[in-house]
Amino acid sequence: MSEAPKPEVAKPAEKARLTSEADVTKYKTAGDIVNDVMKKLVGLCVEGAKVLDLCIQGDELIEQATAAVYNKTVKGVKVGKGLAFPTSVSVNNAVSHFSPLASDPLSSQTLSKDDVVKIHIGAHIDGFAAISAETLVVGATEANPVTGRRADVLQAAWHAAQVAMRLVKVGNKNWAVTEAVNKVAAAWDCKAVEGMLSCQQTQNVIDGKKRIILNPSETQKRDFDAATFAEDEIYGIDILISSSEDGKARVEDSRTTIYQKEGTVTYQLKMKNSRAVFSEVQKKAGAFPFNVRCLEDEKRARLGLQEAVQHGLIKPYEVIYTPANTFVAAFHFTIALQPTGPLLLTHPPVWYKPELVKSDKTLEDPELKPLVTKALRESKKKGKKAEGEEAK
Repeated sequence: MSEAPKPEVAKPAEKARLTSEADVTKYKTAGDIVNDVMKKLVGLCVEGAKVLDLCIQGDELIEQATAAVYNKTVKGVKVGKGLAFPTSVSVNNAVSHFSPLASDPLSSQTLSKDDVVKIHIGAHIDGFAAISAETLVVGATEANPVTGRRADVLQAAWHAAQVAMRLVKVGNKNWAVTEAVNKVAAAWDCKAVEGMLSCQQTQNVIDGKKRIILNPSETQKRDFDAATFAEDEIYGIDILISSSEDGKARVEDSRTTIYQKEGTVTYQLKMKNSRAVFSEVQKKAGAFPFNVRCLEDEKRARLGLQEAVQHGLIKPYEVIYTPANTFVAAFHFTIALQPTGPLLLTHPPVWYKPELVKSDKTLEDPELKPLVTKALRESKKKGKKAEGEEAK
C-alpha cells in the first residue's frame, strides 16, 4: 500500500520590499549622472567664472544626460526623468539655493580666488532622485592649500557628513545624527546652520515625513518629531556648517528663483494667469523643485507664482545668508538603507581631499572619530573569518 503524498508545506511569502532592486538601479543611474555633471562643474569653478553660466550649464547637462537613458516606454508610458534639484552655486556666506535669473541684480556675480563655493545638483529617473552637494575653494592647490576659517568650516562639514553617513542606519534615531553633527562642528569652532533639514525620500518625494534637523532652536527641539531609521528607506542628507558663532541665517537681497509644488495642499487658484503658471509647473517639473528660468515667460511666471505661494500650493527655496565675513560649507549625499547595509547612491565628493584643506584643529571625540574611517558596510567575509577563529 503506497503512502499518501505528504502535503506541501507552504513557503512563507517573501516580504514586499519598500524599495525594489529596480528602484535602486534608477537611483544609482541618477547618482552616476549627478557625479559626471559635478565633475564638469567643479572643473569650471575657476576665477572669473560667472555663477549664472554655471547654473545654466549644470541644468542643461543634467537634462541632456537623463534624456539619454531609460527611453523605452513602460506599458505605453514614457519614463519621467530630469532635474531633481536645479543647479545652485552659493558662494561664501550664502547658505544655499542661489541660482539667479539673467534679469536679477546679482546675476553678474563671478567667482574670485579663495571663494568658498557650494554646488548643489540633483537628477531623477522615474521619480527616484539622487541629489548631491559639495564645497570647493577657488584656486586652492596642494602647494597652496586652504587654511584659516575656510579650512575649519570645510573640514567640519566633511567630517560631519562622514559621521552622519554612518549614523543613518537601521534602528538609529534622527536625534543621534543631530547631536553628532553639532559635536563635530564644535571641534572646529563652527556651528551647523540652524534649522536645516535632511529628509526621507520615496518616488517623486524628496521631502518625506522622517527628517533630521541641524542645530535646532529651542522651539524646533520641542516641536520636531523623533524618528527611527528603517530598512529599505532612502534619505537625502544635507550637512551645512557655518563658521559663524551661532549658525543663524537670514534672508537678504537675493531673489528667490527655486520653488517646488507642495504635494499635500489643495486650493483652487482664482487668477487665470496663476492657474496657467501652475499647470506649466506641473507639466515641466512635476513633484520636483524647479527654477523660474525653466518657465516660458519669466514676468508672467513671477506674477502667477505669487498667488500659489500665498496659499501654500508652491513653496519657495529662499536664499539665506550667515553674517558677512563668515563661510558656509555643505555636503549632501543620498543613501539607501538596504537589508545588506547602507548603500551610498551618490558619489564621494569630487574636489575634497585632505591635502587641499589644512586646519590646525581636529576631531578628538573618542566615539565619533572612529566613525569617520569606519567602513559603511560591515564585511561578511571578515565576520565569517572571525567566527571561525573563535571556534578554534
